Amino acid sequence: MHHSQSLLCLLTACWQSARVLALPAPQIGSYGETTGAVGGVTPPIPTATAPSGSLRGDSSLLGGNAPLPDPDKSDSAVVSNPQLVTGQEADAKLGLYLDFDSANPPQPIRGANGNTDPGPRTFEYEKLNPDLFAPPGTDTGDMPNLMWPMGLSHNRPGTGKNSGWARQQNTEVLPAAKAMAGVDMRLAPNAYRELHWHTAGEWALMLKGCVRVAAIDDEGRSFVDDVCAGDVWFFPAGIPHSIQAFDEGAEFLLVFDNGDFSEDGTFLVTELFLRNPVEVLSKDFRAPVDAFNNLPKDQLYIFNGTPAPKDISEQNTTSSAGAITGNGSLTYHWSQQRPYTVPGGSVKILDPLTFPAAKMFSAALVVVQPGALREIHWHTTSDEWNFFLQGSGRITVYGAPASSRTYDFTAGDVGYVPVACGHYIENTGTEDLIFLEVLQAPKFTDISVAQWLALTPKQVVKDHLNLPDSVVDALPKEKPLILPGNTNSTALAGNGTAF
Repeated sequence: MHHSQSLLCLLTACWQSARVLALPAPQIGSYGETTGAVGGVTPPIPTATAPSGSLRGDSSLLGGNAPLPDPDKSDSAVVSNPQLVTGQEADAKLGLYLDFDSANPPQPIRGANGNTDPGPRTFEYEKLNPDLFAPPGTDTGDMPNLMWPMGLSHNRPGTGKNSGWARQQNTEVLPAAKAMAGVDMRLAPNAYRELHWHTAGEWALMLKGCVRVAAIDDEGRSFVDDVCAGDVWFFPAGIPHSIQAFDEGAEFLLVFDNGDFSEDGTFLVTELFLRNPVEVLSKDFRAPVDAFNNLPKDQLYIFNGTPAPKDISEQNTTSSAGAITGNGSLTYHWSQQRPYTVPGGSVKILDPLTFPAAKMFSAALVVVQPGALREIHWHTTSDEWNFFLQGSGRITVYGAPASSRTYDFTAGDVGYVPVACGHYIENTGTEDLIFLEVLQAPKFTDISVAQWLALTPKQVVKDHLNLPDSVVDALPKEKPLILPGNTNSTALAGNGTAF
C-alpha cells in the first residue's frame, strides 16, 4: 500500500471515529409533535454560558399596566391546508371509523363538528385514538375512562437475571374497573413465579409457551398440570400455588376478581419464612435453627429455576387426601376446544358450566374478521373486562340515560364495560381482531339487541323506533353474536354500504 493510501485510510478512520463520538447521547426522538413557537416561547432558545435575567417579572406586566399586544403580530392559531382523511367530512352521526395513519397530522374534525388543532400535541396518540380525538357525532354526555393500555403500566422485572417481568392494570390506573384487575406476566425459560397465594381469585389465560402449575387446597389435596397457549387455570383466593415455565418460556394473562388487586400485594413463601422468628420455624418444621441459615435474604418474586422434569408424575405428590380431580380440576385445556363459527368470526365460551372450579369466572374468546362486528349487546349481572390480544377495534359504550363514548383498542389494551351498559366491538383493522371478554358470573350470558327486538311484538318495535317493515321482518330470532361487514370502514361516505 502506498504512503498516500495509508494516510487516506488513517484520515478516513479518524473522520468516522469523530462522527461516532459526535453523535448525540440517546434521547427520545420525534413522535410527531407540533414544533415552533408555543406559549410565548420560540425554540430553540439561545444556549447560555452564564446565568442572566430574572425569574420573575414585575407589576408593570399586570393587565392595565402593560402595553396592549397587537393580535395582528401575534402567533397565529390558523392551520393552513389541513389534511382530512376519507370519511372525515361525512355526517358526524354516521360515526365512520377514521384511519388517521395517513394524516400528517390528523385533525379533530368530523363533519361540521370540531376544528383544527395547532398544538401542542403528539400525533401518535391521536392516530391510535381517532374516536377520542374526533368523536362520532353520537357520542354525548359524560362517561368514565374505560380503557387502559398495558404499554403504559409500570413493568416490574424479576429478581433473577433476565428471569421475567409483570405489569398490571387495576383501579389505580383505571378507576372504573372495580370488579376485576389484570396482570400480564412473562417467565423466562424454566423461571418461576414463586410459591404464593392471593386474597383474590386468579383466572389465567396462557398467551405463549407452556408452564407447569401446582397447588394444594384447604383439604390437603394436591394438584399439578401442564398448560400451554390457549389453556386456562383458576386458583381460588387463599389457595397456594406455583407457576414454572418450560424450556421455551411463557407469557400469560391473569384476571383477578377484585379491581383493587395489586400484584405487589401477593403473599410469598419467602416473605412468610423471613417474617417469622427462627425459633418458631425450628419448632414448626422440627428442624435445627441452622437449617434456616441459607434462606433468601429477600423475596424471589420471579426467578430462574431448575428445569422441571418432563415426566409430570415425578412432581405429583399427594397426601392421604389424594389429588384434586374431576370437576374440581384447577385447569382447563381450552386450546383444544373447537370454536363456534359464524359469518364474520368465531366464539368459544368457558364458564362454570364446563369449568366448575372457577365459580364466578365466565369468559368468551372472540375472533372478529376485518369489517365485522361483535353485535350490540349488554350483560345483565356483571361488568365486562376485555383484553385485546391482536388486531385493532373500537367500542362505543352507552350509559343510562343518554351518554355514550367511543374508545379505540389495539393489542395489549384493557377495556372495561360497566354492567348493563350497551356496547359492541368492531374490527377497525385489516387483520383478525382477537379479544377476551371476562365476566364475574356463573354463566356467560348477554342480551342481544337484535334478538330482543325480533322477539318483541312487531307493532311495539315500529311504534317505538319507526323502523320500516323490511328491517323489522329481518330481525334475527337467534343471536347473531358476530355480523360480517364491509372491510372499507368509510364506504358510507362514498354511497356504499356498511355490510
